[in-house]
Amino acid sequence: MSSLPATSSQALPGFVGESRAILKLAGPIIVAQLAQTAMAFVDTVMAGRVSAADLAGVSLGASIWITIVLTFTGVLLAVSPLIAQAYGGKRHVEIGGIMRQGMWLALLLGVVSIVILKYGAPVVLTLANAAPDVAVKATGFMDGVAVGMPAFLLYKVFNSYTSSVSRTKPIMIISLLALALNVPANYVLIYGHLGLPAMGGAGCGWASALVNWFSVLALVVYTWRHRFYQQFEVWSRFEWPNWDAQKRLIKLGLPIGLTLLAEVSAFTIVALMLARLGAAVVASHQITLNFSAQTYMLPFGIASALTVRVGQHIGAGHHHLAAHTCKVGLKLVLLIASATALLIWVGAGYIAAMYTPDKAVQAMAATLLMFAAAYQIPDAVQVSATGALRGYKITTFPMVIQIVAFWVVGILGGYLLGLRGVWFINQGQPLGASGFWIALVLSLTAAAIPLLAYLVRIARRYR
Repeated sequence: MSSLPATSSQALPGFVGESRAILKLAGPIIVAQLAQTAMAFVDTVMAGRVSAADLAGVSLGASIWITIVLTFTGVLLAVSPLIAQAYGGKRHVEIGGIMRQGMWLALLLGVVSIVILKYGAPVVLTLANAAPDVAVKATGFMDGVAVGMPAFLLYKVFNSYTSSVSRTKPIMIISLLALALNVPANYVLIYGHLGLPAMGGAGCGWASALVNWFSVLALVVYTWRHRFYQQFEVWSRFEWPNWDAQKRLIKLGLPIGLTLLAEVSAFTIVALMLARLGAAVVASHQITLNFSAQTYMLPFGIASALTVRVGQHIGAGHHHLAAHTCKVGLKLVLLIASATALLIWVGAGYIAAMYTPDKAVQAMAATLLMFAAAYQIPDAVQVSATGALRGYKITTFPMVIQIVAFWVVGILGGYLLGLRGVWFINQGQPLGASGFWIALVLSLTAAAIPLLAYLVRIARRYR
C-alpha cells in the first residue's frame, strides 16, 4: 500500500481523519445493505412456515430475480462516479442532467426486467426441471417482484445520487423503514389478512414490490423537498432520453453489470455443481455462503465510499487526495478483513451451530468456514480496489479481471478440484466441497492482485 502516491504541497489528512470520513459514508451504506439482507431472511422464514414448496419456490424465484437485479443495478451504478466527479468539481447543474438520464435508463431496464421475469423466467424453470408445485410458487413470486422492478431500479439511481453527494443517512433510514414495512406486508399477503386471500410464497414477491415502491417514493420526496438538493436542479425541467448521454451511462455501467453477473453466476453454478454431493454438503455450503455474505457488507460499504471519495477528489482536480483516499481505504479494509477472518477462524464451530443442530452439517460447515476466513482479505482487497477504480471511471479492466478470475479460476478450478480431481493433489481424488472453496479463495486472490496493482498504476499516473 505504501507504493500508492500521496505527495503534494497540500497537507494530507491523517489515517484516522481520512478513515473517519470514509466510515461516515460507509456506515449507513453497510446498515442499509444489512437491512436488505434481513428482508431476504424474513421472506425465507415466513415462506417456510407455509410449506416446503413455498420455501423452495421463493428460493428458486429469488435466485433468478437476484441475477437480473444485480446485473441491471450494476449498469445503473455508472451514475455514482459521474455524480461524484461533478459534485467534486462543483458542476452542480450537471448532476441534474445525469439524474434525468439515469431515471430514463432505470425505467427502460425496469420494463426489460418485467419482460424477462414474466416470459423468460418460466423457460428457465422448465430447463431446470423444477417440480410443478415449486415452479408455480416461483412463478407467483416473480410475478410479484416484477411489479416492483421499475421502483427498485429507480431507487438505486436515487441511492447513487444521494450517496455521491456525501449524504448516506437517508438511505439507511429508508432501508430500515422498508424492513419494518416488509414484515407486516408479508404477514398480510402470505397468510391472508385484512380481507386479502392467502398467497403463500407469492405474497413475498408482492410484499417486496410494495416495499420497493415505498422506498423509491420516500427517497424521491426527500430529495425533492430537502433544501440541500435544490442546487442540483434535478426537477427543474423535463428532458427526453439523450442518446449520447445514454451511451455514456451504458459504456461505463455495462462492465459493472457484467462483473456482478459473473460473480453471482459463479456462486450459483458452484451451488448447482455441489448439489450432486448430497443435502449435507449443500447445507454446509449454504451456511458458509450466508455468513460470508454478512461479512462482505463491510468491505462493500467501504468500496462504495471509496467510489464517492475518489470521484469527488478527481472532479475537484485533487488527484493526490484521491490517491491518499485509496491508500487509507485499503489499509482500513485490510484491518477490518483481518478482524473478520480471525472471528471466523476462532468461532467457526459456534457459527455453524447457530444455523443448524445437525452435527454432521455443523462439522462440514465449520471446515468450509476456514476457507471463508482465508478469503476475507483477498475479497476485501478486490472489492475495494474495484470501488476505488470506479471513482476514476474505470470499469472495463476490473470486468475482464473478475470474469477470468470467477469463471476460469473459480468455476473451472472448482470443478477440477471438487469433482474431477487433480493428479498432484490428494492423490488425484476429488476434494468435494472443500475443492470448490479452495478454488473460490484462489479466484478472489487472482482478482485482488492485478486489481491492486492496476490501482497503484492509475494513482501514480494521475497524481
